[in-house]
Amino acid sequence: MGARVGPQGHAGQFWAGQLPEALAAVGAPAQGLTGEQAARLLRERGPNQVSVARRRGWRLLLTQFTSPIIVILIAATVLSMAVGDLIDGTIILAIVAASGGLGFWQERKAGRAVDALQARVRVHVEVIRDDHQISVPIEEVTVGDLVVLHAGDVVPADCRVVEARRLQVDQAALTGESFPAEKTSDPAPADADLSGRTNALWMGTHVVSGTGRAVVMQTGRDTAYAEVAARIEARPSATGFQRGLTRFGLLLVRIMVVLLVGIAVANLLMGRPIIDSLLFSLALAVGLTPQMLPAIVAVSLSAGARAMAAHRVIVKRLEAIEDFGAMTVLLTDKTGTLTAGSVTLASCLSVDGEPDPDIARLARLNAGLQQGFSNPLDTAIMSGQPPADPAHRIAEVPYDFSRQRLSLLVDDGGTATLITKGSLAAVLDVCATARTGDGVVPLDRVRDRVQQRFTELSDRGQRVLGLAVRALPGARSATADDEVGMTLVGLLAFQDPAKPDAAEAIDRLTAMGVSVRLITGDNRHAAAHVAAQVGLSGEPMLGSEIAACPDAELPDRVADTEVFAEVDPVQKERVLTALRARGAVVGFIGDGINDSPALHAADVGVSVDTAADVAKQAAAIVLLEKDLDVVADGVRLGRQTFTNTLKYIRVNTSASFGNVVSMSVATLLLPFLPLLPRQVLLLNFLSDIPYTTISTDHADPEQLRRPRTVDVRAIRRFMLVYGTISIAVDLAALAVLHWWWRTPTDVFRAAWFIQFTATEIIVLMVLRTNRAFLRSRPSTPLLATGALLIAVTVALPFTPLAAPLGLGHPPLPVLATLAALTLAYVVANELVKRWIPPDPLTVEPKRRFRLHRPSVR
Repeated sequence: MGARVGPQGHAGQFWAGQLPEALAAVGAPAQGLTGEQAARLLRERGPNQVSVARRRGWRLLLTQFTSPIIVILIAATVLSMAVGDLIDGTIILAIVAASGGLGFWQERKAGRAVDALQARVRVHVEVIRDDHQISVPIEEVTVGDLVVLHAGDVVPADCRVVEARRLQVDQAALTGESFPAEKTSDPAPADADLSGRTNALWMGTHVVSGTGRAVVMQTGRDTAYAEVAARIEARPSATGFQRGLTRFGLLLVRIMVVLLVGIAVANLLMGRPIIDSLLFSLALAVGLTPQMLPAIVAVSLSAGARAMAAHRVIVKRLEAIEDFGAMTVLLTDKTGTLTAGSVTLASCLSVDGEPDPDIARLARLNAGLQQGFSNPLDTAIMSGQPPADPAHRIAEVPYDFSRQRLSLLVDDGGTATLITKGSLAAVLDVCATARTGDGVVPLDRVRDRVQQRFTELSDRGQRVLGLAVRALPGARSATADDEVGMTLVGLLAFQDPAKPDAAEAIDRLTAMGVSVRLITGDNRHAAAHVAAQVGLSGEPMLGSEIAACPDAELPDRVADTEVFAEVDPVQKERVLTALRARGAVVGFIGDGINDSPALHAADVGVSVDTAADVAKQAAAIVLLEKDLDVVADGVRLGRQTFTNTLKYIRVNTSASFGNVVSMSVATLLLPFLPLLPRQVLLLNFLSDIPYTTISTDHADPEQLRRPRTVDVRAIRRFMLVYGTISIAVDLAALAVLHWWWRTPTDVFRAAWFIQFTATEIIVLMVLRTNRAFLRSRPSTPLLATGALLIAVTVALPFTPLAAPLGLGHPPLPVLATLAALTLAYVVANELVKRWIPPDPLTVEPKRRFRLHRPSVR
């Protein structure tokens, strides 16, 4: 398949020409850089990053003032100052600056906290520096570095291959190729497309099998991957939470346009000054817009990330937190999550089924001399054994996922012998004979007996590999073509028992509305055994069945299937996509080289700190401990973060809607503006301050019980119901202040200002929960900031700031009236809560899933 992208014009065509010329072009020593050279190049070129993920410094500050409404407000204020209203304009600009500064401080603080957490799960790469192989973070790789690559490694930059041993690289992210590309050190034509540059490695790809060394030629924004990343960033894929916020934003825009055009026209018809009318309308627009939403979301997410880190869950992409909490289906492998993860070699059996020390010896030669990538099975084979003698190693045919075999050509007693280990089916495919107690016999004579023993061992939950040999006298190299006519010599059985607490962890997730499904490449017998031990039931659906099932039928087939066995990476991705088509929010736990497609496709990709680099890089969430209880903790904290963010959205929107409608009506009833523009902006600023602590708030247990998503209809219902109560109280205050107490204009504005601010803060405490206010205590920071702001608001008209702000001194009877109205407001909200809960606590997927409840204990 032709290349979709390719670097054009930067650092030359490094894949063309002889290797020494390419190295000389970038000043790369053949033996690798020294530490001093690497440090200097990093200072000159900057870190090996495609882009800066988060706005920082002055750019982040500027984004606080880029809202179209804010820009228009600032322009109108400057115009007002130009025609003589200097004091009023200065106050408005000061309030706008303070509001933007508050958002900047919150987002910057949140960003720094998240950066510190994400540094704990950086992807590292092996490089040669000062003639030693060391591990460095991928961001610290620079041009000229000599990189050492094994299966599972991420290619850290654009590189020229120096040395390759059956090196195969998955570069589908750049070229769309379905199969790994084999890499060599031979020069490629200068006009070759990206997939034809067989001596080049590209950032964003990963090694599937084999080993190699390569020199870094281009880093960061100069890489081919940077061109792809730029297009992806231009069209970002939104999470479910982000899509919900977008729908919410569109709702606000529609409401705002209708209300504010009406207000502006009404003020002009009543003969009020054009500039004052415009500023008042814009100030109301600012009040209706949840300006602090980006900062509140950032603070809530970073607080959630810190809390999750304390529970051994590191969040790489903050926006995944809400989707983690909204997860309804979790696909997981079995090793380490459902099983203990401590694989042991249970037995080395001959073809006759008897323990055979020679099988163990041959297995150690294969496992101990391989240089492809570390894996639990080879570790189990070598456990407690001395290292294999490197002198016996002649050549290696590395493991790959299509062959499912690993072969080592070794010197075994003076004879070059190919020892092959892999899945039993894959090994049987290349065998013609078998070694038994009666000698070497045709494989067909013992095939049924071997298959029966395989089934018996698998039914005990053991993973079974086949072991075969072939003599290749005089051979000094080997390829996959040599894996023919081999002799089956025995079976290797591995034990990885189920975790004692796995069933309880599944029960816990089920109670939280998350359906756990097992998906594994292991055979059906081993998968069914482990599934039964942890309480998952039903006949496994096999990879062959998934492959044969049409896309249109697959969603119905997988809906209630709890165990998937013998699946390959493509089939994992198909299962995941089918579940999403049924309306599920799908999480996927994977740590292998071949799990990255599913990790990318999942709503929430979850990996572990010990995973292959490519899996860890693809995941949105990384577990420091591979345990379903850790996942359950993360889900609960994700829901708490989501719940607290929704509190801000619901209450702020309701209060703002109520305030805007109340002031719209007031402009028609009063001979003056009910509040000056600077007072509206100050009201908005002060009432936002307590929301900065909303991330610390407690969530009621019932709010965390089920997965949820942003429900715009519920937000609209909340806004209309509770906003109407707010409007009624506001207009009651207007009537009492204007027609009963007959307050002067500046006293009326001060009283209304106090009433608006105090009721919004108090109603936050009331409507943050479905329970009675006294039965659900707010967090201490939220309660403290709310109380402080109410005190400041009441005191403000009695300070020296009152005159420049246009606030009079409300007398004590007026303040007492406001207190009575506020108490009535609280009582009204508490009564309505009994019929229309503030938080509906519902989730409405397209179709519900059967949630399995384990019965095995």
